[in-house]
Amino acid sequence: MIARLLSHDLPRSRWLAALLVVVVAGLAAAPFLFPGVKALDVAAKTLVFILLVASYDLLLGYTGIVSFAHTMFFGIGAYGVAIASTRFGAGWGALALGLTGALAVSLALSLVIGLFSLRVKAIFYAMITLAVAAAFQTLASQLSGFTGGEDGLSFGAPALLSPAFEWGWLDGKRLSYWLLFVVVALLFLLLLRIVNSPFGRVLQAIRENDFRAEAIGLRTVVYRTLSNVLAALFATVAGGLLALWLRYTGPDTTLSFEIMLDVLLIVVIGGMGTLYGAVVGAVLFMLAQNYLQTLLGATAKALAGIAGVAPLAALFTPERWLLWLGLLFVLSVYHFPTGVVGRLRALRWGAR
Repeated sequence: MIARLLSHDLPRSRWLAALLVVVVAGLAAAPFLFPGVKALDVAAKTLVFILLVASYDLLLGYTGIVSFAHTMFFGIGAYGVAIASTRFGAGWGALALGLTGALAVSLALSLVIGLFSLRVKAIFYAMITLAVAAAFQTLASQLSGFTGGEDGLSFGAPALLSPAFEWGWLDGKRLSYWLLFVVVALLFLLLLRIVNSPFGRVLQAIRENDFRAEAIGLRTVVYRTLSNVLAALFATVAGGLLALWLRYTGPDTTLSFEIMLDVLLIVVIGGMGTLYGAVVGAVLFMLAQNYLQTLLGATAKALAGIAGVAPLAALFTPERWLLWLGLLFVLSVYHFPTGVVGRLRALRWGAR
């Protein structure tokens, strides 16, 4: 039953399976395990990034396409939900209309980008997507009457998901979180089905050797375009989920290049070419991004009280968290060149 649910793409490692069980159980029970506002917010954003990174891994890890426009589709989903909710009021109809419109726009843009850009070499395609994403971000910042400009858009949620809703131990915040959890879980299983289907096998063949795939009769441009479209649609849904959780969207929350870099880091940390890497990588990265400063602050305070090592406390000040995050990333790449998932699977095969 579990094998069919996971499309027969099992973890193939006891350590990885145990880690995934802990992560899924922790995310499912997050409203009870982590009642604090910040902790629940980190858990919700982790769910969104799992879907976003998994959709990008469909491009990079399974098809071998390097794109810098993925956050553009992420932003389209967020802005679609926000614009519809501000124009038509808070309600399920507005959410459905906004997400449907965003999916239609992402479908058209990804199809055009795929058909006209995927015929060029990889580096040129990456530069084209970077230019398109930068242009879209500028457009979103300047159309203040439509997108809110740099200030972004704030909107209300349906009554069932609003903070004012309470029914026993249930409230709007918990319902919003579990809505994110269910949608992300279902779409993640759908992605697993896609990458383990004959279509997914063709994508991997193109990734390994596109010339050979073309020689045996596969229309590589068509398959790459379809991969680009599917990844864009999943990223659009992830953006809509983030906007629904935050009740806000703006250029910095969905369209910034820093988010694209975060996605790339998570893919590398978790492991390319395996969707489980998106789960593990997103959890590790979000924990480091949100709690590394707290850990560094506690370490600096402890060192300051120890004679002889007090000068070292300056290295662990919370303001240096980006330095330590970069160092952790370098060490993870050095010790886990195939990502955490690849390393755990290699340990299993090595034991055999």
